[in-house]
Amino acid sequence: MSEQSYSIHYVCTHEKAKEMAFKQKRFWVSNCGCRERNGKCERSRMDVCLMFYDIGSSGSGKREITLPDLIALFEEAENKKLVTRPFRNDKDKNLTEGICFCCDDCCGYFQDPGELCDRGEMIESTNMEKCNFCGDCAAVCRFGARKMIADELQISKDNCYGCGLCADVCPEDCVEMVRR
Repeated sequence: MSEQSYSIHYVCTHEKAKEMAFKQKRFWVSNCGCRERNGKCERSRMDVCLMFYDIGSSGSGKREITLPDLIALFEEAENKKLVTRPFRNDKDKNLTEGICFCCDDCCGYFQDPGELCDRGEMIESTNMEKCNFCGDCAAVCRFGARKMIADELQISKDNCYGCGLCADVCPEDCVEMVRR
């Protein structure tokens, strides 16, 4: 993939995001620009834009945080079912500068279908024989890859971005994330 074809944002699982973050020595957060523009968010708190470097941000209130603060941010993201969308340096696409924790309530990406975001390296794999069709996975799928239609789970792999929220909530452990 050429550098020009990369979007600034890409999707990854919470585990991959943690792996990236815990390799860093320092952390900053700011308010999410989307949440500020929309006035509030029904899903989570405002200060969920994580940066690994002391760089500019799309929202206000940037401040350095501690490791316990970082752990609390990831707990919030997991509890609120936020999608982890790391962002790249605009000049060096191989450098990830931080992570946006996004939702479908207020985030520009989910509100504007024209905003670009690369798919993650993982994709869902569902064991339909183990599935009890509870719909928990469909309820958290922000990309429309999983839907309940007439009490049956319908999966569109073409829509899967690899966030892993479906695997995180499955009570039957019948969803796993595999390499795309």
